[in-house]
Amino acid sequence: MALRSCARYPIALAFPLLRHRPERRLPITACYLHLTSKMANRTKAFEQLTEFKGAQKTPAKLTTSNGALIGDKLCSQTIGPRGPMLMQDFVYQDEMAHFNRERIPERVVHAKGAGAFGHLEITHDITKYCKAKIFEKVGKKTPMVIRFSTVGGESGSADTARDPRGFAMKYYTEEGNWDLVGNNTPIFFIRDPIFFPSFIHTQKRNPRTHLKDPDMFWDFLSLRPESNHQVSFLFSDRGTPDGFRHMNGYGSHTFKLVNAKDEPVYCKFHFKTDQGIKCLMADEAGNLAGANPDYAIQDLFNAIATGNYPSWTMHIQVMTFEQAEKFEFNPFDLTKVWPQGDYPLIQVGKLVLDKNPENYFADVEQAAFCPAHMVPGIEPSPDKMLQGRLFSYPDTHRHRLGTNYQQLPVNVPINCKAFNYQRDGPACVDLNQGGAPNYFPNSFNGPLHDDHHCEHTQTFSGDVKRYRTCDDDNTTQVGHFWSKVLKPEEQERLVQNIAGHLKDAQPFIQERAIKNFTGCHPDYGRRLKEALDAKKK
Repeated sequence: MALRSCARYPIALAFPLLRHRPERRLPITACYLHLTSKMANRTKAFEQLTEFKGAQKTPAKLTTSNGALIGDKLCSQTIGPRGPMLMQDFVYQDEMAHFNRERIPERVVHAKGAGAFGHLEITHDITKYCKAKIFEKVGKKTPMVIRFSTVGGESGSADTARDPRGFAMKYYTEEGNWDLVGNNTPIFFIRDPIFFPSFIHTQKRNPRTHLKDPDMFWDFLSLRPESNHQVSFLFSDRGTPDGFRHMNGYGSHTFKLVNAKDEPVYCKFHFKTDQGIKCLMADEAGNLAGANPDYAIQDLFNAIATGNYPSWTMHIQVMTFEQAEKFEFNPFDLTKVWPQGDYPLIQVGKLVLDKNPENYFADVEQAAFCPAHMVPGIEPSPDKMLQGRLFSYPDTHRHRLGTNYQQLPVNVPINCKAFNYQRDGPACVDLNQGGAPNYFPNSFNGPLHDDHHCEHTQTFSGDVKRYRTCDDDNTTQVGHFWSKVLKPEEQERLVQNIAGHLKDAQPFIQERAIKNFTGCHPDYGRRLKEALDAKKK
């Protein structure tokens, strides 16, 4: 309740607890100082309204949505001071009807996030691998927008939750928008998209209790041992990054690059943070979840607002088609990495974020990233998870934002213009391509295709059937992560983090999970069992 400066308004009403504890009453000045004592901790983000006031020297004239000037916004229109409201009060109706529709459907995954604008500058020549104009010469800069996010939580969840982080980029190239939609890990929990809806259900809420359910979580993951690799990443220190600036980004999937000679290679994209990797320990992440659930959003905004622009160095890994045929694993398996000793990182450029959104809803909430948005020279590989996302992402955007989501300013190609035969639909906000023909082919100079931009021709053979992959190698790379990547103290934190979560699942699920991790490395499983047993005492 706001504190009023009025003699008739007793301080006890402003501070209800003081009515029942008279001995704790404070002078009104002391109470006010207590309320405002934390203002000294204000950051750049909290000065946004002051900065707006400085830029907006005088208030604009207040209008309705149709631009009509409003005479009085301090009260509704009634018959007499105590009478009923009138249906003719459009000032009220206009605002209330819009307010009732302010929320659009929340993203099913990646609901909570932050965004920023920036550019990618090419520092190294990779034209021998890719003909896309974004890479055509050293020094070229391409504007872009990025959205970071958590994955499983709702839009009001904590930024510091143990969860993968989305790392979605939209590059505004002259050949169209290229979206690279990845995460802060190079791998994922599953390799077949048919499991994705079930997997996400287990990460969200029990359909009856509406609570996070450890049985759901661990039952699914332990039944799909290909998840061991990502689960180990998730419960390591990397599962709770210190904001969005101190984590790497990955395209994660295997893509295909094609050069000007129509020569293809397979590729993985990496973005290494120039700020250095920093992670939150489990207790610190938990404390921040309560004290400042918007920690990562605030950190990113303040860094950019104060000129401390975050950056990442872009690299690619390249694998020839011949190497892919001989690779020890399926090179399109999203649960595995390509060893950098065999497929070294090739530097490409520098990604810099230097502009905060002007409006969060318009620039971040309405931003729609889609792996199917590619440009000539960048194509999909047979990666099953990528193939599944090529459909699911634009499908969910059409549901969440409408069929014309590509016309929203943040999604419009700004370095070229879209010409096609798509017309009409809800919320068509451009000129709907005027009087151009809306059918193809036609004889009236409607847009034509260009054979120079045909996709690379690739031959496949095999029987059409459903291929199960549960018996693929799900242990080797996890064992390497445990024994070769993690330091002893990091191993200890990993088993403690898993045990602290797994302890709430049923015993038979715990045993299955321990068996899976033991198969990855005997010491991993043994220490997890010991940690779990200790937490049961």
